[in-house]
Amino acid sequence: MSLKARITDDMKTAMKAKETAKLGAIRLLLAALKQKEVDERVELDDAAVIAIIEKLTKQRKDSFTQYEAAGRQDLADAEKFEIAVLGAYLPEKMSTEETSAIVLAAVAETGAKGPADMGKLMAVLKPRLAGKADMAEVSKLVKAALQ
Repeated sequence: MSLKARITDDMKTAMKAKETAKLGAIRLLLAALKQKEVDERVELDDAAVIAIIEKLTKQRKDSFTQYEAAGRQDLADAEKFEIAVLGAYLPEKMSTEETSAIVLAAVAETGAKGPADMGKLMAVLKPRLAGKADMAEVSKLVKAALQ
């Protein structure tokens, strides 16, 4: 079953169970998926769906921090709930040790020597780690490996 089909099934389940908050979050995700399909006239595969989920999750995290800073705990809690709903569709994250091992292997594979090679190294790592690791953390590991 594709990820998109699983999301659609979860929407139907949430409708039947009358879980309005979860239903709203899933509908938001499905709307973003449909918008991408219409804009680019393509059928999304699981990798593209994961990329959209990560983008929406990042937006929710940014909103969460802003709401907390403004003292709006009610809105922050709503964003936190949506992050949890979206996170259920993301693959299991890799540990820092696993990510670090992949970064070091890619450094050896590409022959990267210094900070000037960071772009080349990230280009190799992004397809391997997309959805499986936090790319900001990967970037930090790459910088440390290239020092």
